[in-house]
Amino acid sequence: MASIAPPRPTFMGIKFPSLKEILPGVLLCAVVTGAAYAAQSVEVELAGKAWLEALVLAIVIGTIVRTAWTPSPMWHKGIDYSAKFLLEVAVVLLGASISAATLVATGPALLLGIVAVVSIAIPSSFLIGRMLGLPHRMALLVACGNSICGNSAIAAVAPVIGADSEDVAASIAFTAVLGVIVVLALPFLGVWLGLADHAYGAFAGLTVYAVPQVLAAAAPMGALALQSGTLVKLVRVLMLGPVCMVLAFVAPFLPHEKAPGDEVTAGGEERRTGLPPLSKLMPWFIIGFLVMMALRSFDLIPHELLGPIGFASTALTVLSMAALGLGVDVRTVARAGVKVTTAVTLSLVALGTLAFAVLHLTHAA
Repeated sequence: MASIAPPRPTFMGIKFPSLKEILPGVLLCAVVTGAAYAAQSVEVELAGKAWLEALVLAIVIGTIVRTAWTPSPMWHKGIDYSAKFLLEVAVVLLGASISAATLVATGPALLLGIVAVVSIAIPSSFLIGRMLGLPHRMALLVACGNSICGNSAIAAVAPVIGADSEDVAASIAFTAVLGVIVVLALPFLGVWLGLADHAYGAFAGLTVYAVPQVLAAAAPMGALALQSGTLVKLVRVLMLGPVCMVLAFVAPFLPHEKAPGDEVTAGGEERRTGLPPLSKLMPWFIIGFLVMMALRSFDLIPHELLGPIGFASTALTVLSMAALGLGVDVRTVARAGVKVTTAVTLSLVALGTLAFAVLHLTHAA
Protein backbone atom coordinates (compact mmCIF):
# COMPACT_ATOMS: atom_id res chain seq x y z
CA MET A 1 0.00 0.00 0.00
CA ALA A 2 1.46 3.34 -1.06
CA SER A 3 2.21 5.78 1.71
CA ILE A 4 0.39 9.08 1.70
CA ALA A 5 2.62 12.13 1.93
CA PRO A 6 1.76 14.39 4.87
CA PRO A 7 0.14 17.69 3.95
CA ARG A 8 2.46 20.64 3.54
CA PRO A 9 2.36 23.15 6.40
CA THR A 10 0.69 26.42 5.51
CA PHE A 11 0.63 29.89 7.05
CA MET A 12 -1.77 32.62 5.86
CA GLY A 13 -2.13 30.87 2.52
CA ILE A 14 1.62 30.20 2.11
CA LYS A 15 2.54 26.57 1.36
CA PHE A 16 6.01 25.69 2.58
CA PRO A 17 8.08 23.39 0.33
CA SER A 18 10.20 20.59 1.75
CA LEU A 19 13.86 21.16 2.61
CA LYS A 20 14.87 18.74 -0.14
CA GLU A 21 13.04 20.83 -2.73
CA ILE A 22 14.50 24.19 -1.77
CA LEU A 23 18.01 23.29 -0.61
CA PRO A 24 19.77 23.35 -4.05
CA GLY A 25 18.34 26.75 -4.99
CA VAL A 26 18.95 28.29 -1.56
CA LEU A 27 22.57 27.08 -1.63
CA LEU A 28 23.02 28.58 -5.10
CA CYS A 29 21.70 31.90 -3.80
CA ALA A 30 24.09 31.61 -0.83
CA VAL A 31 27.04 31.12 -3.23
CA VAL A 32 26.03 34.25 -5.18
CA THR A 33 25.63 36.09 -1.86
CA GLY A 34 29.13 35.05 -0.81
CA ALA A 35 30.49 36.29 -4.14
CA ALA A 36 28.72 39.62 -3.62
CA TYR A 37 30.23 40.10 -0.15
CA ALA A 38 33.65 39.09 -1.51
CA ALA A 39 33.35 41.67 -4.30
CA GLN A 40 32.32 44.31 -1.76
CA SER A 41 35.42 43.49 0.31
CA VAL A 42 37.61 43.87 -2.77
CA GLU A 43 36.02 47.28 -3.42
CA VAL A 44 36.77 48.41 0.13
CA GLU A 45 40.34 47.12 -0.13
CA LEU A 46 41.04 48.86 -3.45
CA ALA A 47 38.96 52.04 -3.19
CA GLY A 48 38.57 52.54 0.56
CA LYS A 49 34.77 52.24 0.36
CA ALA A 50 32.08 50.13 -1.29
CA TRP A 51 30.68 52.05 -4.25
CA LEU A 52 28.34 49.13 -4.98
CA GLU A 53 27.20 47.36 -1.83
CA ALA A 54 26.56 43.63 -1.52
CA LEU A 55 22.81 44.21 -1.96
CA VAL A 56 23.31 45.57 -5.47
CA LEU A 57 26.23 43.30 -6.34
CA ALA A 58 24.12 40.25 -5.51
CA ILE A 59 21.56 41.32 -8.12
CA VAL A 60 24.23 42.04 -10.73
CA ILE A 61 26.10 38.76 -10.18
CA GLY A 62 22.86 36.78 -10.08
CA THR A 63 21.68 38.38 -13.34
CA ILE A 64 25.00 37.61 -15.05
CA VAL A 65 24.80 33.98 -13.91
CA ARG A 66 21.16 33.67 -15.05
CA THR A 67 21.88 35.19 -18.47
CA ALA A 68 24.87 32.92 -19.05
CA TRP A 69 23.22 29.77 -17.67
CA THR A 70 19.61 28.63 -17.43
CA PRO A 71 19.06 26.73 -14.14
CA SER A 72 17.29 23.39 -14.44
CA PRO A 73 14.00 22.80 -12.54
CA MET A 74 15.86 21.39 -9.52
CA TRP A 75 17.04 24.92 -8.67
CA HIS A 76 13.76 26.76 -9.22
CA LYS A 77 11.91 26.21 -5.93
CA GLY A 78 14.87 27.24 -3.80
CA ILE A 79 15.44 30.37 -5.88
CA ASP A 80 11.74 31.28 -5.71
CA TYR A 81 11.67 30.56 -1.97
CA SER A 82 14.67 32.85 -1.39
CA ALA A 83 13.31 35.62 -3.61
CA LYS A 84 9.87 35.63 -1.99
CA PHE A 85 9.53 34.10 1.47
CA LEU A 86 13.02 34.85 2.83
CA LEU A 87 12.72 38.41 1.55
CA GLU A 88 9.36 38.76 3.29
CA VAL A 89 10.96 37.54 6.54
CA ALA A 90 13.69 40.17 6.05
CA VAL A 91 11.05 42.88 5.66
CA VAL A 92 9.33 41.76 8.88
CA LEU A 93 12.65 41.92 10.75
CA LEU A 94 13.34 45.35 9.27
CA GLY A 95 10.27 46.58 11.15
CA ALA A 96 12.30 46.31 14.36
CA SER A 97 14.50 49.18 13.17
CA ILE A 98 11.58 51.59 12.71
CA SER A 99 9.49 53.11 15.47
CA ALA A 100 6.23 55.06 15.43
CA ALA A 101 8.34 58.19 15.81
CA THR A 102 9.73 57.54 12.33
CA LEU A 103 6.21 57.24 10.95
CA VAL A 104 5.19 60.48 12.66
CA ALA A 105 8.30 62.15 11.26
CA THR A 106 7.16 61.12 7.77
CA GLY A 107 4.21 63.44 8.26
CA PRO A 108 0.61 63.31 7.02
CA ALA A 109 1.51 65.38 3.95
CA LEU A 110 3.84 62.70 2.59
CA LEU A 111 1.36 59.93 3.45
CA LEU A 112 -1.33 61.78 1.48
CA GLY A 113 1.25 62.32 -1.25
CA ILE A 114 1.77 58.55 -1.56
CA VAL A 115 -1.96 58.07 -2.05
CA ALA A 116 -2.00 60.88 -4.61
CA VAL A 117 0.94 59.43 -6.56
CA VAL A 118 -0.71 56.01 -6.90
CA SER A 119 -4.13 57.55 -7.67
CA ILE A 120 -2.71 59.70 -10.47
CA ALA A 121 -0.09 57.27 -11.78
CA ILE A 122 -2.54 54.43 -12.53
CA PRO A 123 -4.87 56.38 -14.89
CA SER A 124 -1.86 58.19 -16.42
CA SER A 125 -0.05 54.92 -17.15
CA PHE A 126 -3.28 53.39 -18.45
CA LEU A 127 -3.72 56.26 -20.91
CA ILE A 128 -0.09 55.91 -22.06
CA GLY A 129 -0.68 52.22 -22.73
CA ARG A 130 -3.89 52.83 -24.62
CA MET A 131 -2.28 55.58 -26.72
CA LEU A 132 0.40 53.04 -27.70
CA GLY A 133 -2.28 50.55 -28.72
CA LEU A 134 -2.15 48.13 -25.78
CA PRO A 135 -5.39 46.24 -25.03
CA HIS A 136 -7.39 47.59 -22.09
CA ARG A 137 -6.51 44.79 -19.67
CA MET A 138 -2.82 44.75 -20.54
CA ALA A 139 -2.69 48.54 -20.18
CA LEU A 140 -4.29 48.21 -16.72
CA LEU A 141 -1.80 45.50 -15.68
CA VAL A 142 1.16 47.64 -16.75
CA ALA A 143 -0.33 50.66 -14.98
CA CYS A 144 -0.90 48.81 -11.69
CA GLY A 145 2.46 47.05 -11.85
CA ASN A 146 4.30 50.33 -12.35
CA SER A 147 2.26 52.33 -9.87
CA ILE A 148 2.04 49.90 -6.93
CA CYS A 149 4.38 46.92 -6.60
CA GLY A 150 5.40 45.31 -9.88
CA ASN A 151 4.71 41.61 -10.36
CA SER A 152 2.76 41.29 -7.10
CA ALA A 153 0.29 43.94 -8.23
CA ILE A 154 0.00 42.35 -11.68
CA ALA A 155 -0.68 38.95 -10.12
CA ALA A 156 -3.32 40.40 -7.76
CA VAL A 157 -5.04 42.57 -10.37
CA ALA A 158 -5.12 39.95 -13.18
CA PRO A 159 -8.03 37.85 -11.78
CA VAL A 160 -9.91 40.99 -10.76
CA ILE A 161 -10.09 42.29 -14.34
CA GLY A 162 -10.13 38.86 -16.01
CA ALA A 163 -6.74 39.25 -17.73
CA ASP A 164 -5.51 36.25 -19.72
CA SER A 165 -2.13 34.53 -19.51
CA GLU A 166 -0.66 36.39 -22.50
CA ASP A 167 -1.51 39.77 -20.95
CA VAL A 168 0.05 38.73 -17.63
CA ALA A 169 3.20 37.27 -19.22
CA ALA A 170 3.77 40.31 -21.44
CA SER A 171 3.26 42.71 -18.50
CA ILE A 172 5.63 40.82 -16.20
CA ALA A 173 8.33 40.10 -18.79
CA PHE A 174 9.87 43.57 -18.76
CA THR A 175 9.33 44.38 -15.07
CA ALA A 176 12.23 42.37 -13.64
CA VAL A 177 14.84 43.64 -16.10
CA LEU A 178 13.75 47.28 -15.92
CA GLY A 179 13.56 46.98 -12.13
CA VAL A 180 17.24 45.99 -11.98
CA ILE A 181 18.18 48.91 -14.26
CA VAL A 182 16.26 51.31 -11.99
CA VAL A 183 17.95 49.90 -8.86
CA LEU A 184 21.39 50.48 -10.37
CA ALA A 185 20.63 53.94 -11.79
CA LEU A 186 18.53 55.48 -8.99
CA PRO A 187 21.37 56.25 -6.51
CA PHE A 188 23.16 58.24 -9.23
CA LEU A 189 19.92 60.08 -10.03
CA GLY A 190 19.41 60.83 -6.33
CA VAL A 191 22.87 62.38 -6.08
CA TRP A 192 22.30 64.38 -9.28
CA LEU A 193 18.99 65.68 -7.93
CA GLY A 194 20.66 66.59 -4.62
CA LEU A 195 18.23 64.60 -2.48
CA ALA A 196 19.04 64.14 1.22
CA ASP A 197 18.96 60.65 2.73
CA HIS A 198 15.34 60.77 3.93
CA ALA A 199 14.08 62.36 0.70
CA TYR A 200 16.00 59.91 -1.47
CA GLY A 201 14.54 56.96 0.46
CA ALA A 202 11.04 58.36 -0.05
CA PHE A 203 11.79 58.87 -3.77
CA ALA A 204 12.92 55.24 -4.07
CA GLY A 205 9.84 54.06 -2.18
CA LEU A 206 7.58 56.03 -4.51
CA THR A 207 9.15 54.93 -7.80
CA VAL A 208 10.79 51.50 -7.54
CA TYR A 209 8.62 48.46 -8.37
CA ALA A 210 8.99 45.84 -5.66
CA VAL A 211 9.93 45.86 -1.98
CA PRO A 212 13.25 44.02 -2.50
CA GLN A 213 14.22 46.45 -5.25
CA VAL A 214 13.46 49.40 -2.96
CA LEU A 215 15.78 47.92 -0.34
CA ALA A 216 18.55 47.53 -2.91
CA ALA A 217 18.04 51.02 -4.34
CA ALA A 218 17.86 52.78 -0.94
CA ALA A 219 20.66 50.94 0.90
CA PRO A 220 23.61 52.71 -0.82
CA MET A 221 22.40 56.04 0.63
CA GLY A 222 22.42 54.84 4.25
CA ALA A 223 20.18 53.52 7.02
CA LEU A 224 17.86 56.54 7.05
CA ALA A 225 17.20 56.20 3.33
CA LEU A 226 16.55 52.47 3.81
CA GLN A 227 14.02 53.06 6.60
CA SER A 228 12.29 55.89 4.75
CA GLY A 229 12.14 53.94 1.49
CA THR A 230 10.76 50.82 3.15
CA LEU A 231 8.08 52.73 5.03
CA VAL A 232 6.94 54.67 1.96
CA LYS A 233 6.96 51.54 -0.19
CA LEU A 234 4.86 49.54 2.28
CA VAL A 235 2.29 52.34 2.43
CA ARG A 236 2.26 52.23 -1.39
CA VAL A 237 1.73 48.44 -1.33
CA LEU A 238 -1.26 48.92 0.99
CA MET A 239 -2.93 50.80 -1.88
CA LEU A 240 -3.32 47.45 -3.65
CA GLY A 241 -6.45 46.61 -1.65
CA PRO A 242 -8.44 49.76 -2.48
CA VAL A 243 -7.25 49.63 -6.12
CA CYS A 244 -8.46 46.02 -6.52
CA MET A 245 -11.82 46.96 -5.03
CA VAL A 246 -12.22 49.84 -7.50
CA LEU A 247 -11.17 47.64 -10.44
CA ALA A 248 -13.70 44.99 -9.40
CA PHE A 249 -16.42 47.54 -10.22
CA VAL A 250 -14.67 48.67 -13.43
CA ALA A 251 -13.95 45.16 -14.80
CA PRO A 252 -17.49 44.37 -16.10
CA PHE A 253 -17.31 47.45 -18.34
CA LEU A 254 -14.00 46.50 -20.00
CA PRO A 255 -14.45 45.39 -23.64
CA HIS A 256 -13.71 41.79 -24.63
CA GLU A 257 -10.70 42.06 -26.92
CA LYS A 258 -9.94 38.35 -27.37
CA ALA A 259 -11.58 35.74 -29.52
CA PRO A 260 -14.03 33.58 -27.50
CA GLY A 261 -11.67 30.62 -27.46
CA ASP A 262 -8.77 32.73 -26.20
CA GLU A 263 -10.39 34.00 -23.00
CA VAL A 264 -8.27 32.00 -20.60
CA THR A 265 -6.59 33.20 -17.42
CA ALA A 266 -2.99 32.62 -16.45
CA GLY A 267 -4.03 29.51 -14.54
CA GLY A 268 -5.58 27.94 -17.61
CA GLU A 269 -9.14 28.45 -16.35
CA GLU A 270 -12.04 30.26 -17.96
CA ARG A 271 -11.80 34.01 -17.52
CA ARG A 272 -13.58 35.30 -14.45
CA THR A 273 -13.51 38.43 -12.36
CA GLY A 274 -13.66 39.02 -8.64
CA LEU A 275 -11.60 40.18 -5.70
CA PRO A 276 -8.45 38.18 -4.85
CA PRO A 277 -8.16 36.63 -1.37
CA LEU A 278 -7.38 38.83 1.64
CA SER A 279 -3.83 37.42 1.79
CA LYS A 280 -3.10 39.17 -1.53
CA LEU A 281 -4.74 42.45 -0.53
CA MET A 282 -2.97 42.51 2.85
CA PRO A 283 0.24 40.41 2.57
CA TRP A 284 1.34 38.73 5.80
CA PHE A 285 4.74 40.41 5.80
CA ILE A 286 3.17 43.88 5.96
CA ILE A 287 1.24 42.79 9.05
CA GLY A 288 4.47 41.35 10.50
CA PHE A 289 6.36 44.55 9.70
CA LEU A 290 3.72 46.65 11.49
CA VAL A 291 3.78 44.31 14.51
CA MET A 292 7.58 44.57 14.78
CA MET A 293 7.37 48.34 14.40
CA ALA A 294 4.79 48.46 17.23
CA LEU A 295 7.00 46.30 19.46
CA ARG A 296 9.93 48.63 18.81
CA SER A 297 7.76 51.70 19.48
CA PHE A 298 6.71 50.35 22.88
CA ASP A 299 10.30 49.30 23.65
CA LEU A 300 9.29 45.63 23.92
CA ILE A 301 12.26 44.34 21.93
CA PRO A 302 15.37 43.89 24.15
CA HIS A 303 18.06 46.31 23.00
CA GLU A 304 20.67 43.56 22.85
CA LEU A 305 18.57 41.81 20.18
CA LEU A 306 18.32 44.81 17.85
CA GLY A 307 21.82 44.26 16.45
CA PRO A 308 21.34 40.55 15.61
CA ILE A 309 17.87 41.24 14.18
CA GLY A 310 19.32 43.95 11.94
CA PHE A 311 22.15 41.65 10.83
CA ALA A 312 19.68 38.84 10.02
CA SER A 313 17.47 41.23 8.07
CA THR A 314 20.41 42.47 5.99
CA ALA A 315 21.79 38.98 5.33
CA LEU A 316 18.39 37.63 4.25
CA THR A 317 17.87 40.68 2.04
CA VAL A 318 21.20 40.14 0.24
CA LEU A 319 20.33 36.45 -0.21
CA SER A 320 16.99 37.51 -1.68
CA MET A 321 18.74 39.96 -4.01
CA ALA A 322 20.85 37.06 -5.31
CA ALA A 323 17.65 35.11 -5.95
CA LEU A 324 16.09 38.12 -7.65
CA GLY A 325 19.08 38.35 -10.00
CA LEU A 326 18.95 34.62 -10.71
CA GLY A 327 15.35 35.08 -11.81
CA VAL A 328 16.18 37.80 -14.35
CA ASP A 329 16.95 36.97 -17.96
CA VAL A 330 17.78 40.13 -19.93
CA ARG A 331 16.66 38.35 -23.10
CA THR A 332 13.06 38.72 -21.92
CA VAL A 333 13.21 42.36 -22.99
CA ALA A 334 13.36 41.28 -26.63
CA ARG A 335 10.30 39.09 -26.13
CA ALA A 336 8.27 41.76 -24.33
CA GLY A 337 7.58 43.73 -27.48
CA VAL A 338 8.20 47.34 -28.41
CA LYS A 339 4.75 48.59 -27.34
CA VAL A 340 4.94 47.04 -23.86
CA THR A 341 8.56 48.17 -23.41
CA THR A 342 7.70 51.73 -24.42
CA ALA A 343 4.56 51.81 -22.26
CA VAL A 344 6.41 50.55 -19.17
CA THR A 345 9.30 52.98 -19.70
CA LEU A 346 7.10 56.04 -20.26
CA SER A 347 4.92 55.06 -17.29
CA LEU A 348 8.01 54.86 -15.10
CA VAL A 349 9.14 58.32 -16.24
CA ALA A 350 5.69 59.70 -15.43
CA LEU A 351 5.76 58.01 -12.01
CA GLY A 352 9.22 59.43 -11.23
CA THR A 353 8.08 62.93 -12.23
CA LEU A 354 5.00 62.64 -10.00
CA ALA A 355 7.10 61.37 -7.10
CA PHE A 356 9.60 64.21 -7.39
CA ALA A 357 6.76 66.75 -7.54
CA VAL A 358 5.16 65.28 -4.39
CA LEU A 359 8.48 65.45 -2.52
CA HIS A 360 8.75 69.15 -3.33
CA LEU A 361 5.11 69.91 -2.55
CA THR A 362 5.43 68.18 0.84
CA HIS A 363 8.86 69.79 1.43
CA ALA A 364 10.35 66.32 1.89
CA ALA A 365 13.05 67.17 -0.67
